Amino acid sequence: MSRWNYEKGLHETGNGIYAWLQPDGGWGWSNAGLIVDGDRSLLVDTLFDASLTRDMLAAMADASGVRAEAIDTVVNTHANGDHTHGNGLCTKAEIIASDASAREMEAFDANAMQGFMAAAPNLGLAGEYVLDVFGPFNFNDVAEKLPTRTFSGELALTVGNKKVNLIEVGPAHTGGDVLVYVPDEATVFTGDILFIDGTPLMWAGPVANWIRACDRIIDMQADVIVPGHGPITDTNGVRRVQDYLRYIDAEARKRFDAGMSVRDAAFDIAITDFDSWIDSERIAINVDTLFREYSGSDEPANTIELFALMEELRRRG
Repeated sequence: MSRWNYEKGLHETGNGIYAWLQPDGGWGWSNAGLIVDGDRSLLVDTLFDASLTRDMLAAMADASGVRAEAIDTVVNTHANGDHTHGNGLCTKAEIIASDASAREMEAFDANAMQGFMAAAPNLGLAGEYVLDVFGPFNFNDVAEKLPTRTFSGELALTVGNKKVNLIEVGPAHTGGDVLVYVPDEATVFTGDILFIDGTPLMWAGPVANWIRACDRIIDMQADVIVPGHGPITDTNGVRRVQDYLRYIDAEARKRFDAGMSVRDAAFDIAITDFDSWIDSERIAINVDTLFREYSGSDEPANTIELFALMEELRRRG
């Protein structure tokens, strides 16, 4: 059990490090962080729209004295908009992401999300799901800014006297996932390598990379592990994510080998050990990604079909 309550807002985890949490951690309700030392600062991720990000930055300024326009660096842990769409509010900041994430950010921006939302009423079950999970966010009010610095592998930074290590562990959740590790403070911001009390979402894979990424986090022996979604956790929480990934991999493989379809496999796999987690219908995306991995396919996912399948699974209960 984490010693930090899972409540919306800013939580100081110690010595100039803050976590911004957004319950319930479902679609779009992501976490972020701030690292401060002296007059230097680094923001880990922004939020899904500019309004949410403004509120977060105002709270961070009140607590730390660091205003948005004074933030030196923003690190995007990956390319999904719920971690990037407020970048531009940090007007003077260097924006850092992995090379792979930068390419993904260029390919799917807020304009694409606006188009998706506009089309949703005509997309049947898929549209119903999309409007429900993304309806709370305002994609007409975003502050996008693409990375101004990219890297592959690892990148060592400093924030004042604090060492901050960026460690690329993707492709896993997305193509370019990055951990933000503050070794002297035993703290790591994991991005969406960790969903705590929520179902992990495998857009990219391979699953083995994701499992290894969890091992990297466990090996850090961090006292504070801030996931991309959900409450602050510990190594037990990381192992539970691994348990899910291993289980889904094993169960999906059996059904792939038996010649089942993605749809039938998604309905057939029991998730009893994880049924308290939100967004269980994401199994549809996870199975689809795994099936494409097993087959060696480089065909992109059919997003509309998968959102429709998730709505079917959700209705099943």
